[in-house]
Order: sequence, then C-alpha cells, then structure tokens
Amino acid sequence: MQTYTQPTPPRRTIRLTRRGRTALIATGAVVAATAVAVPLLSTDGKKEPRTLVIPEGWRSGQVYEAMDKALALPAGTSKKSLGKAHLKLPNDASGNPEGYLFPATYPLDEKSTPASLLTYMVETANKKFDGGTVTAGAERNAMNVYQTVTVASIVQAEAATEADMGRVARVIYNRLDRGMPLQMDSTVNYALNRSTLRTSRGDTQLDSPYNTYARMGLPPTPIANPGAEAMRAAVSPPRGDWLYFVTVKRGDTRFTADYEEHKRNVAEFNRAGKSAAAPSPSR
Repeated sequence: MQTYTQPTPPRRTIRLTRRGRTALIATGAVVAATAVAVPLLSTDGKKEPRTLVIPEGWRSGQVYEAMDKALALPAGTSKKSLGKAHLKLPNDASGNPEGYLFPATYPLDEKSTPASLLTYMVETANKKFDGGTVTAGAERNAMNVYQTVTVASIVQAEAATEADMGRVARVIYNRLDRGMPLQMDSTVNYALNRSTLRTSRGDTQLDSPYNTYARMGLPPTPIANPGAEAMRAAVSPPRGDWLYFVTVKRGDTRFTADYEEHKRNVAEFNRAGKSAAAPSPSR
C-alpha cells in the first residue's frame, strides 16, 4: 500500500477520513444494517408486503438503482422520474434530493411508483429534519438545516462507529470555525462517484466544488443520505477541540487537536497496516 506524506503545515497535509491517514486512504459511504420502518405506502392485506430498504449512508444513485430493481423497471427510470415527483426540497437543494432520501424500510405494493416513493422519502426526511430541535441545533452551529444535513452526510461517511459520529462532527465545526479546509476524502470520492478506492495526491487537486482540499467550507450539497444518528451528531456534537482523527485499528479511533500527536497516531496506523499486509511466517 502506497503512502504519501509531506513536511508541510498541517492545514495542507492532513486528510481527515475515518481512517484518517496522510497516506492513500480507502473511504466510502457507510451502509448500515439497520433501517427505520416507515408505514408510508398502503398494502392490499392479501399478500405479504414487499419492502424497499434504504440503508444509512447510501447516495442518491444507489437509491435510484435499488428502486428500479424493486419495482422491476428499466435502469435509470427512477432517476428520470425526479421531474414528476414535485419534491418539497429546500431552496438550497436546487432540486437535488441528495441527503433527503431518508434511510428507512418502505413498504411496496402494486401502486408504488418511483415518484410516489421519492415523494415519501423526502416527506419523511422533512419530518425528521424540520423539527425545533434540529432548527435550534443548526442555529447554535451557525448553520441552516440544509447545511446541517450536509454535515451529517459527511459524518455518516467518515465515522467508523456511531460512537465516533459526534466527535467527527465536532472536527468539522472546529475546522470551519478556524478557517481551515475540511480535507475530507469522502467528499472527493463523491465527486469521483466512488466509495472504496484510495485517494491519491492527484485526486486532492481535482477541480470540483466537492474537493474540500482545494475549496474552503462545506461541499455544495450533502454527499449521502444520513440516518438519524448522524443527524443527531451534526445537530448536537460534544464539546472538544479536536482537529484531526485516525482509526489506528478497528474500534480505536483517536481524536486530537495536536498535530504532532496525530502524526504519531498516523505512524502507528501505518505500521499496523504494513504488519497486517505482511505474509504469515507459516505460509
């Protein structure tokens, strides 16, 4: 596995991903096994109802593909139906439902259509996101609700566990408050329409509004459809001065405000990765 580091200031060298290396890092959307049951569509009561499960962290493209398969429609049909759905999205979304296709389990019947499913997904998201708690939390963080959903989508993609979500959100807010670029690999991978591929030095120079290495602030839209836990983390993150994080090993994500400490954590991660990649002496 290649690595890439430079002896330049931390503002330009640290990659803040859930694996958190200054190296080439594999990142992707978190696909949760759980989904919230939402009784949105009617069934005739005669047959076992079919369902469509939208996991937390899926991107809109994955949702459209799953809808096409569940409804036995030609590929691309659900995406093309966006214009017919008349979705009630925030003005900032400019008609793009990314972030508002709420992860849940949706019943299906013979009357289900892409437009009806998309409408109910967005309606569900609006019910979850437009409450007083979310609005108040967004204001505390100097955000509007749409921006908070964008933060939640990054948290969903970057956090290794639910326990880490709040601290990842706090890193995002801390870096924004300090005028630092977010430098999130998940946003670059969104621009490149990939999830698990490594991020190279060339990728970080990508000319895209989603490149949070080259562009300041949040990306222009959410990068996935966050679940309730990620949204909760974005609304009410814990207090902390963290600016960096790295998952040294499974279940061991370390957050710090100290760049030198972070470099030591990164070095430990890289040593562990090399050790894991080495062939066993018994082979």
